[in-house]
Amino acid sequence: MQCITPHRPYPLFDTATTQRIERHAAAALPAHTLMQRAGLAVAQLARALAPHARTIWIACGPGNNGGDGLEAAMHLHRQGLDVAVTWLGDPEHCPADARQSWQRAQQAGVALVKHPPALGPQDLCIDALLGIGLRPGPVPEPLLALLQQLYASPATLLAVDVPTGLQADTGQYVAGFFPSAATVPQHAPSAARHTLSLLTLKPGLFTAAGRDAAGTVWLDDLLTVPPAHEAPCAWLTGPPHPLPRPHASHKGSYGDVAVVGGEGLHARGMGMVGAAILAARAALHSGAGRVLVSLLGNTQLQLDIQQPELMLREFAALPLEQLTVVCGCGGGETVRTVLAQVLERSARLVLDADGLNAVASSESFQQSLQMRAQRGQTTILTPHPLEAARLLDTSAAQVQAHRLMAAQQLAQRFACVAVLKGSGTVVAAPGTTPWLNPTGNARLAAAGTGDVLAGMVAARWASGIHAPQAATEAVFAHGLTADQWPAKEALTAGLLAQSLLFS
Repeated sequence: MQCITPHRPYPLFDTATTQRIERHAAAALPAHTLMQRAGLAVAQLARALAPHARTIWIACGPGNNGGDGLEAAMHLHRQGLDVAVTWLGDPEHCPADARQSWQRAQQAGVALVKHPPALGPQDLCIDALLGIGLRPGPVPEPLLALLQQLYASPATLLAVDVPTGLQADTGQYVAGFFPSAATVPQHAPSAARHTLSLLTLKPGLFTAAGRDAAGTVWLDDLLTVPPAHEAPCAWLTGPPHPLPRPHASHKGSYGDVAVVGGEGLHARGMGMVGAAILAARAALHSGAGRVLVSLLGNTQLQLDIQQPELMLREFAALPLEQLTVVCGCGGGETVRTVLAQVLERSARLVLDADGLNAVASSESFQQSLQMRAQRGQTTILTPHPLEAARLLDTSAAQVQAHRLMAAQQLAQRFACVAVLKGSGTVVAAPGTTPWLNPTGNARLAAAGTGDVLAGMVAARWASGIHAPQAATEAVFAHGLTADQWPAKEALTAGLLAQSLLFS
């Protein structure tokens, strides 16, 4: 068993693949072996998470996830703990393995109760209701009631395999499990939340609502021999590789980044110069050799006093063919006046914010974007869900409903690298397995942090590494900086740009 932390990459497997692995393993082992191993793993983690628990309550569903919980109850009861189980199953109709675990729990003397016992913060409750055994249709009222009691408890919560109601492949809750399909249940603020993923890690634990639902994720593959080879549906990103900076190098060794954006105040009465400056500062602090800034709409700024290293340029003076270009940060409507040239001439292009919105609203710009790959020019798109929805001509809710799929659709449609931002940012490229990012937190939900990310991506890319790697490494470092930020200090985009944990 291992705790999943961002120190290395991990393969992620969807439900169908996990079920194939489970069938293959079960066929090679004596009956009931996998459930016995799962129950023991749950019991071991339960003791580790709540070593001073006076009471452990396990809510068990009617299927094999409930069987895992019953098996764990047997082990915990034999260890002298006060264990209470609420089981929604029926020994006459449950799966054979679950029936055997129910019999073992009965023989051990585990107490079956209709209602949860009183639990305190030192205690533990275990969600063994459904796991990946989620089925479409109305949610039984007894199951929903148990789930609400689990989330209302002040005790530490451990979910077996997948938190009940969460889709393992998407990280979204199924409608009907909570008052709103978009509402993540709020566990007691003082209580910790954990998930023990069995056999494989599932992508839904690391994106959309999954990160809040799962809490700390643990993995036990239950196997004593490696499973039959199955291709992952995604990878959980690991830390970036350090970029060497030899003594015998110079600013030209690390590439030139140009930021095109920052519509002036007089254009529409809504100045957005700061967005371009943030992206440029982030590129500079991320290691770019030189950073050029082309502000749009006749802005009067000629020098960034706080960052005089930034070189301001008129757009016509930019040699786009030689640069890694960030276009769109705060570009407003004015970005449309230069976007055709940016799409046609930029060798390497990071398209963000208003640049994405301009493409989404223009068939001509979309065709120009698609043509870039045919000319050997590479593009990285960095949309948030609403921008992605505009590009895909759908809704943000549909994008969020399956973030992995949406990122892959963007990459395929525009022949580019797509960085779908949000909780569990997804990086996808045509013909490759997508990556899910494990770093970052709600501190990044602030104006300007996306502009900072665009600058980071460009700097990493300008150094000479491939576009997908530049994107995944920049996203990881962006989130890690927020994760390591002092708890009592405010994090703004400006501070983020100047404090990047990027080597």
